[in-house]
Amino acid sequence: MRVLGVDPGLTRCGVGVVEGVPGRPCTLIAYYVVYTDPADDLPLRLLHLDRSLTDLVAEHQPESVAVERVFSQHNVRTVMGTAQASGVAVLAGARAGLPVQTYTPSEVKAAVTGSGQADKAQVTAMVTRLLRLAEPPKPADAADALALAICHVWRGGTRSKLAEAADRVRRGGAR
Repeated sequence: MRVLGVDPGLTRCGVGVVEGVPGRPCTLIAYYVVYTDPADDLPLRLLHLDRSLTDLVAEHQPESVAVERVFSQHNVRTVMGTAQASGVAVLAGARAGLPVQTYTPSEVKAAVTGSGQADKAQVTAMVTRLLRLAEPPKPADAADALALAICHVWRGGTRSKLAEAADRVRRGGAR
């Protein structure tokens, strides 16, 4: 399964692409950070993000997209920008006809480190180890996007198989 992970952000949006199957190490395909200029008007920033994500989806042909679910923060301005970037990422996947799954930061941390309370350094270290990289992906937004993609391969793949099995049962029996 090839997954494009997105760590949404309006100024820096991490994007990571991995391939893998549940329970096995994933393979790095690519990672990026899409930057927008805070001095630009919001519509231009969102448009740049949309075009960049659409291009990356077209280039890498993922089977699904994983996006970090926006959570409440103390800084309303920051959470608004993150939510807008998240909506653009979800839209890019949906527009391409791909399944899009969102994950909370603690779900991603637990998937890659074993602890939902892990810090950014621990997530980056585990992503580096799990993908067998010579050096950590930088900046942290890229490492977080790769962690999202790994999380989806390991958890989303299992979710998909369970959903397919449940659907077969609903339609009249397991096969």
